[in-house]
Amino acid sequence: MERQQQVEEFDEDDAPAAPGRGGIVLVRYTVEPNYAGWRLDKYLCEKIRRLSRTRVQEIIENDLVFERKLKASTAVWPGLTFELRRRVLDEPIVPGPDELLELFQDEALLVLNKPAGLPIHPTARYHHGTLVEQLKLKYGPGFRADPAHRLDRETSGLVVCGRTLEACQRLMKSFMGGEVHKQYLAIVEGHPRADRFEVDAPISEGTELIRIAVRIDEKDGKPARTRFEVEKRFTRDGADFALLRCFPETGRQHQIRVHAQRAGHSLVGDKMYGPDPGYFDRFSRHELEPEAWLKLRLPRQALHAASIELPHPSTRQRVRFEAPLTRDLLDFLG
Repeated sequence: MERQQQVEEFDEDDAPAAPGRGGIVLVRYTVEPNYAGWRLDKYLCEKIRRLSRTRVQEIIENDLVFERKLKASTAVWPGLTFELRRRVLDEPIVPGPDELLELFQDEALLVLNKPAGLPIHPTARYHHGTLVEQLKLKYGPGFRADPAHRLDRETSGLVVCGRTLEACQRLMKSFMGGEVHKQYLAIVEGHPRADRFEVDAPISEGTELIRIAVRIDEKDGKPARTRFEVEKRFTRDGADFALLRCFPETGRQHQIRVHAQRAGHSLVGDKMYGPDPGYFDRFSRHELEPEAWLKLRLPRQALHAASIELPHPSTRQRVRFEAPLTRDLLDFLG
């Protein structure tokens, strides 16, 4: 199996700051172990996906707050904490810490069931309402738990966190070394013909309409492969749907979603790879029309991180965790 990238999905709400009411807010970033040695501008480009590298370098020059001057070329280190100044925006309401369910905890590992609608890291749009901040509210400011991977804000399900520096480093190696096996559940449009099928299609970043989206690119894309199994076919309001179990064998950005689209079965509720490529832009500007919401059928993409198997960072014994399907998706299944 191809070595799997640690960062498997990116938050679509990473956005450049815009003028707003209420002055300035400081957004804090703490460098995770898997980014050790990266250039600072490259690290921030990874965290704020919509910004160009030139814009990130301007922010580092003018709006980065640290005890000494950091340059775009500065090599970051684990635990480096700095802040970015940005204009305050009205922050959307997100699920509270009581909805962040703990599935497992020991001295090295914390496994959570993340609700849909909660971003993992601070972005231009979300600075208090993130999983990282909710952990402080749930466990106290001295509690350490660093997410070892990411899920899109709209994706629900399993998130694995390291509780020590050593645990974080070992989790990173497990993800990078292909030792982590994940399964997702997705509700898609239509009835697939086969009970099992595979999409093996290279992926590149960026589309004509959306820079943070991905596309199938047979010439320059990075290898990407996903297996799908049909769990259930059903009909709702005269339309056909299926519940798929998804096995990503590589870890590209938005891989499951774009591979499902390639197979002709876009995810229900997917504003980026669903019925109309213009939906995401209009949604981002709060201008998505009622007719579009009817076609999307759900207010969020129907994707759930259902299970994960990996070596425990301390014992190295393989452990497996599962998160049951969320109520909104169960209700859609009927």
